[in-house]
Amino acid sequence: MGRMTSWTVAPETYDSPVAAALWRAYYTEVSDRYYLLHEGRRTEPEELEREVARADWSALTPPKGRLLVARYDGEPAGTAGVRLLDADTAELKRVYVREELRGKGGAPILVRAAEDSARALGAARLILDTRNDLVEARALYARLGYEETEPYNDNQYAEHWFAKRL
Repeated sequence: MGRMTSWTVAPETYDSPVAAALWRAYYTEVSDRYYLLHEGRRTEPEELEREVARADWSALTPPKGRLLVARYDGEPAGTAGVRLLDADTAELKRVYVREELRGKGGAPILVRAAEDSARALGAARLILDTRNDLVEARALYARLGYEETEPYNDNQYAEHWFAKRL
């Protein structure tokens, strides 16, 4: 009989070594994809370090936010964050699953856990932004009931905005 594999999702502090490693992997992937598409090159190491250093994830802490880490067979596998924007609305941030673990059902589990966290924070609606080239993310959000909506921010990289009633 084969070994059972499983996903778990739990809160994590934004500045933990686990979160830092997953965010570095996230930034490496999305930055490389952006630069390959727009400039035909990968991210320079100093560009990556600048982005990682500039990121402020303190909003993903209670009482108005939460960072979640997904684990696959106990190993860190992905992240998602939520933060309250107002009394009714939370924003979904940085949904990421390590490339070698994609296709194993982790992303929907992670997003649903983030939705549960947003509800626990008091939100009735979850919004997010994403880029054109992140086609997998856009397909995931559509499958999970998110609908395209009007822009709610001026994020220079955002090209699509989604919302879902919780």
